[in-house]
Amino acid sequence: LSRLLDSKPIIRILEAHNALSGLVVENTKIFIENKPYEFDGMWSSSLTDSTVRGKPDIEAVDVSSRLSTINDIFEVTTKPLIYDADTGGRPEHFVFTIRNLERLGVSAVIIEDKIGLKKNSLLGNSVPQFQDSIENFCKKINIGKKARVTSDFMIIARIESLILDKGIDDAIERAEAYIAHGADAIMIHSRSSTPDEVFSFSKKYNTISNRKPLVSVPTSYNKTTEDMLVDNGFNIVIHANHMLRSAYPSMCEVAVSILEHGRSYESNDNCMPIKEILNLIPGTN
Repeated sequence: LSRLLDSKPIIRILEAHNALSGLVVENTKIFIENKPYEFDGMWSSSLTDSTVRGKPDIEAVDVSSRLSTINDIFEVTTKPLIYDADTGGRPEHFVFTIRNLERLGVSAVIIEDKIGLKKNSLLGNSVPQFQDSIENFCKKINIGKKARVTSDFMIIARIESLILDKGIDDAIERAEAYIAHGADAIMIHSRSSTPDEVFSFSKKYNTISNRKPLVSVPTSYNKTTEDMLVDNGFNIVIHANHMLRSAYPSMCEVAVSILEHGRSYESNDNCMPIKEILNLIPGTN
C-alpha cells in the first residue's frame, strides 16, 4: 500500500466481505480509451462484516471472527487490504489487534476517534456518539505504532469532527496532533450529501507542514469523482459497503420471485448460469 501511494495519484479501495467479493475486487478490470482501470485494494468493513452475519454494527463481531474472514480473502487474492477497526477498542487490546493484522498480511488499520458503544457515523447526532479526547486518542496511536513490527504497516487516524458537527478547525487541530503522535495517514469522514466540507478541510489540511496521505470515504457524497478528490488533495478513496449493499437487493428479488411463481424460472435473469458458477473458481471442475 505504501508503494502504491508513492506511485499513483489516488488509490482505489473497494469493500470485500468474503473471499468471493475479494475475487471480484481482485479481478475487475476495464479499459477506457485503451487505459486500464482496476481497484488497488480491499476494505474490510466492520459494517458489512457485521451485516453479513446478521448482527448490528456495534462491534458485536469479535476480532478473531473478522481475522478468519480476512484469511479466507487472502487465500485467493493478492491485493492490499485496509482493516476497519472502529475505535480500536481498549489500548491494551489494540496492541494485539495490530500484531494479528500485521502477521496476517493486512496493510493498514483505520481507527476512529470515538468512545463508547459503536454507532454508525452516518447516523450523526441523531444517536448518542462521543468523541475521544485528543490526548487519549494520541496515546492509542502511540501504542499501536510501538506494537507493529515494520514501518510498512500503516495506522490511519479517522477524524469524526464533521460527523459530530464540531467543525473544520477542530478536525484540523486533531489531524495535526494525530500526525505528530505517529498517524501514517488521516481519514476525514462526513455525512454531508456534498463534498463541500471535506474539501474545505482538505484545503487547510494540505497546508500543514507534516502532511500525511488523506483518505476519503464518499458514501454520502457519492457524486464526487476521483478526479475531484485528486484535485483536492486526497490520496485514497474507499468505497466502503457497496459490494454487500448491491448483493442483498438481488437476493431479495430472487427469493420473492420464487415464492410468487412457485418456481425459479423467472429468476434466471438475476442468476449466473450454473456453468459460470462452476468455472468461476479454478479447481471446481
